[in-house]
Amino acid sequence: MPKQEPTPSQPAWYVVHAKPKCEHLAAGMVAELPEVQTYCPRIRFQRSTRRGKVWFMEALFPGYFFARFAPATSFRAVKHAQNVLRVLEFGGHLAHVADSFIADLKEEMQHEDIRLVEVPIALGDEVEVTTGPMRGLRGIVSCLTNAKERVQILMEFLGRENLVEVHTDTLLTEHTPRSIIGKK
Repeated sequence: MPKQEPTPSQPAWYVVHAKPKCEHLAAGMVAELPEVQTYCPRIRFQRSTRRGKVWFMEALFPGYFFARFAPATSFRAVKHAQNVLRVLEFGGHLAHVADSFIADLKEEMQHEDIRLVEVPIALGDEVEVTTGPMRGLRGIVSCLTNAKERVQILMEFLGRENLVEVHTDTLLTEHTPRSIIGKK
């Protein structure tokens, strides 16, 4: 069955392009418009840095959020809202999103606007040490001594392979928070 295009007087979900790092601000401004809903899923996660583990919060879709409105009555207001760059169009038609997609996305986000994502370290992961005298060295996780705090990694330095035990807070893993979303 072909995908049916919503009429301009019907409310539907559309993709809105916002200024970088301002998705949630733009979504908040657009949500204040009459007869407009927004959805801007965000993720909160920790990442290893030179200062140690630091909390970050980012849009799940950087630069974009979703708005439900009827184009005939709200398009101009949405398009010209603060921090909005444009409403996405393809071939002269607004890029609408199925209600079922938004419902599935909300379920994946556990019905929260901000989802806490923990990036686990698993056996076989390639990791990089971010602090201390071994900073910048890469290795493979070979043993989980205490998965939340310490792991053993096999790394090559001083001309040979060595098994080194390190704190998980000092490791940068190959996994990204966005790669965790969607895995059951």
